[in-house]
Amino acid sequence: MRIGELAARTGVSRRSLRYYEDQGLLVSARSSSGQRHYDDGHVERVRLIQAFLAAGMSTGTIAEMVPCMAEPSRGGAERALAIMDDERARLSSAMDGLAAARSELDRLIEVNREYLAARPGDTP
Repeated sequence: MRIGELAARTGVSRRSLRYYEDQGLLVSARSSSGQRHYDDGHVERVRLIQAFLAAGMSTGTIAEMVPCMAEPSRGGAERALAIMDDERARLSSAMDGLAAARSELDRLIEVNREYLAARPGDTP
């Protein structure tokens, strides 16, 4: 199939598919005129890439797992699991930081509300 059909079947833009190829996430066969050609396995690969992106992973990190996607093996799966565990830890740390920032903002909002409550008729 050509890039337009892959885009239609996956809901991913042609531009994104070209980007995935530039990043080493997809490898297409090329016709003598240079047109990209894909097979049904690429549909699943694109869906998997989309799932990893939705999980917050960068294309660079996903590229580290391409060997496991291309030729699944126990060793590749263990490497992919280690990468995903690292990504989960990174996301958890980011979430902890955001939760702390939200708590501090809540505290500052409360300070502001108390200030306003203490000055009910005070206008500038």
